[in-house]
Amino acid sequence: MTLTIFHSGTIAADPATGQEGPTALAVADGEIVAVGEAALTLLAEADETVDLDGGYLSPSFADGHAHPLFGGLEDLGPQIRSCHSVEQIVESVRAWAQENPDAEWIIGASYDATLAPDGLFDAAWLDAAVPERPVLLRSWDYHTIWVNSAALAAAGIDAETPEPALGRIVRRADGSPLGTLMEPGAIDLVLAVTPGFSLEQRVSALQTATAKYAAAGLTWIQDAWVEPDNVEAYLTAAAQGRLNARINLAFRADPVTWRDQPEAFEAARRQVAELDSPLLTAGTVKFFLDGIIESRTACMLSPYTDAPDDSGLPNWATDELHDAMATFDRLGFQLHLHAIGDAAVRMALDGLEEVQRRNGARDRRPVIAHLQVIDPADIPRFAELGVVANFEPLWACADDVMRLLTIPRLGEKRAELQYPIASLTRAGVQVSFGSDWPVTGHHPVPGLATAVTRQTPDHAPDGGWLPNERIDVETALAAYTSGVAWQAFAEDRWGALRPGMSADLVWLAQDPRTVPAGELSAVEIRGTWLAGRPTWQHSSSPISSPRPLAAR
Repeated sequence: MTLTIFHSGTIAADPATGQEGPTALAVADGEIVAVGEAALTLLAEADETVDLDGGYLSPSFADGHAHPLFGGLEDLGPQIRSCHSVEQIVESVRAWAQENPDAEWIIGASYDATLAPDGLFDAAWLDAAVPERPVLLRSWDYHTIWVNSAALAAAGIDAETPEPALGRIVRRADGSPLGTLMEPGAIDLVLAVTPGFSLEQRVSALQTATAKYAAAGLTWIQDAWVEPDNVEAYLTAAAQGRLNARINLAFRADPVTWRDQPEAFEAARRQVAELDSPLLTAGTVKFFLDGIIESRTACMLSPYTDAPDDSGLPNWATDELHDAMATFDRLGFQLHLHAIGDAAVRMALDGLEEVQRRNGARDRRPVIAHLQVIDPADIPRFAELGVVANFEPLWACADDVMRLLTIPRLGEKRAELQYPIASLTRAGVQVSFGSDWPVTGHHPVPGLATAVTRQTPDHAPDGGWLPNERIDVETALAAYTSGVAWQAFAEDRWGALRPGMSADLVWLAQDPRTVPAGELSAVEIRGTWLAGRPTWQHSSSPISSPRPLAAR
C-alpha cells in the first residue's frame, strides 16, 4: 500500500459533513482514507507527501459536455483558431498545404465566424490559396463549415443541388453555393467524401486531448458526440493505456436513421463493458434538437429579430423525437439533449415528460445542454423532471460573438434571457458545467471566473453582463465537481473529498473562494490526480518521498 499525505493547505470542505477547511488529506491505493486531523496523524507513516504550499486541494474538475476527439484532431490540420482575419486564415491554409503536398484534403478547425459579414464565408477566398485540392474548415461552433470550390465539386454540390432537409446550403443570388454549409444535412454531403483519419491518428488525438484535460485539472469528460465508427479509437486508447482521464461516450442519435441505431449502440456499449477499463464507459445517447443562434438554426418560439420569417431549424419531428427518446431510455441509456433555442428547450422538456409517461419513473438524470435561451415559464419544469442543466459558462458573457451576431439575432429583450444559471440554481435544479471544447477552451478556471463575473477576460462589461445571473464561487466550483459527478451517476465515487471516495484531486495555487472575482481566471493548477495517480504536475510542485517505498 502506498500512503500519500497532502498537507499545509486548505482541503475543500465536504458538503455532506460540513467539516470546514481541513488542512490535510490521506490517500492510499487510489482512495481517500482520512481527512483533517485524522490524516495528519498518518504523516509519520507516509510514503509520499505533497506540500500544498498554502494552496487549495479540491475534488478534480469534470467536464459535463465536450468533444475531446475533435479537439485532439484539430492539431493535425492548419492552425486557424488564433487567426484574426480571413486573410490570416487563408494564409495559414496556404502554408499548411505547401508543407503537406501529399495530403489529399486540407481539413482544419476552428475559424472565428465573426470575421466575415453575417458569418458567411466564400469558397473563392480559399480557392486563391488552394485551387486544386479540397479544403474543409469547421467554424468554432462545429455547426458550420467553409469549403473551397474543389470540395464543393467533390461532394457534387452545385446550383442544382436541392436544399437538404436538415441543413442549409448558403447560396449566391444565382443559386450557386457560396461555400458556407450549415448543420448536418448540408455538412454531411462533404464529410461523406472526405478520407477521414487513421486509427492511430484518432488514438493519438485522444491521448493528446486527455493530456490537455489533465493539465487543466480534469479527470472526467462527457464526450457528447460519438459516431459508431470511432468507438474502436476509444477502445484502443483505453486498452493501450493512452487515456489521461475518464471518458463517457454519448452516441449520436440520427434523426433519419435512428431506428437502425439501437442494436449498434447496444453492441458498442457491450464492447466497452467487456474491455472493463476504469477510464471508459458508454452509457449515453446524444440528441441534437437544434443548431445555434448565430446561424439562425437554433429553434426559437418566435422568429429571429433580424429574419422575421425564420424561427430556426428543428432537427426532429415531434413524434420521431418522442419515439427515439423513449426507445433509447428503455434500453437504459441516459439522454443528453443539445438545446440552444427556447423552442428546443421546450421540445426537450416535452420529450422527457413523454418518456416518463411511456416508460415509468426511474432515476434517469437526463441532461439538457447549453440552454442558451429558456422561456421563464419552463424553468420550474427542470426540477420537476429531474433534469441536469448543463451550461458552458465561458459563453455567458458579452464577447464579440454575442455582440456582433447573437444579440442582433435575438433582439435586446430576448437576449436578456440567456444562460439563466442563477435562475435554475435558485429553482433547485442540479447544474453541471462543461466546455464544449473545442468550440471554446477546455480549461475550467476561466469558465469559473466567467460564471462568477459574467465578464469577458478584459472584464467587460463593468459589473457583468446580465448580473442577476451571476453565481458565487462555491456554486461554480460545485457545478464543475459534484454537479458533474451527479450527472455521471458517480456521486458516491468522486466529486467530493471524504474517506472511501476515489482520490480524483486537483491542487490549485490559491483558494478560489478568497481570490478577488476579477483575478479568478489567473488561479494556477499545480497538480492533478486520477484515483491517486498523478496525471499532471507543475514543474515547481515536486512530490517528496520521506523514506524509500521499499521500507513499507
